[in-house]
Amino acid sequence: MPDVKAVWTDFGGVLTPPIAVTLQTFCQKWEVDRNALMAAVWAVTQRYDTTDVMLPLDTPLVSEQEWLGQVKAELLANGISLAVDSFADAWFGGREANAAWLARLRRARADGLFVGMLSNMVPSWDAHWRAMVPPDELFDDVLLSYQVGFRKPAKEIFDLAVLRSGVPAAQSVFVDDLEANCAGARAQGWRAIQFTDTDQAIARLDELLGTTGGAT
Repeated sequence: MPDVKAVWTDFGGVLTPPIAVTLQTFCQKWEVDRNALMAAVWAVTQRYDTTDVMLPLDTPLVSEQEWLGQVKAELLANGISLAVDSFADAWFGGREANAAWLARLRRARADGLFVGMLSNMVPSWDAHWRAMVPPDELFDDVLLSYQVGFRKPAKEIFDLAVLRSGVPAAQSVFVDDLEANCAGARAQGWRAIQFTDTDQAIARLDELLGTTGGAT
């Protein structure tokens, strides 16, 4: 098996707390029922002919502000008021980066591996994620769906990552919290780690790098 030369990480749910935790924090802070919020988000998602709640935002097919207005209208139709003016500010408020995973990525980069971030990202979140995870000191490259015109798990975004890194797919590892995105990477010849928790992901990455003679 070829040596691993590149590690690409997702952002949300990997470099951040689990999405479910962020959602719970958001609902508690803004005093909105989680099920009601998700029902409103789902109703808006269906307007864009998709079952992926993030696709309208990170492609993007709609601005975050317009999307938020649609979600708030759905909630209001059910007698629920959401006093949020900026979803990005509310979603990222108090959100902390995954320090242990960041440390492992820094070590991988220091050991000579290419380290990149590959994420389906909402345009209006750009300043927020960069404040959490300073890219210049962490990554050799960053691929964001709204900038490159492709989103995970499409073949094209993994092909572009290979082109940008100069590392073949067989020597690349992708870490993501969603199995569908990991499957997309594997379909293009990558190795992939589905992130369930930090210790598990670090152990699996160490195993891959140790087995292939890479950084440990």
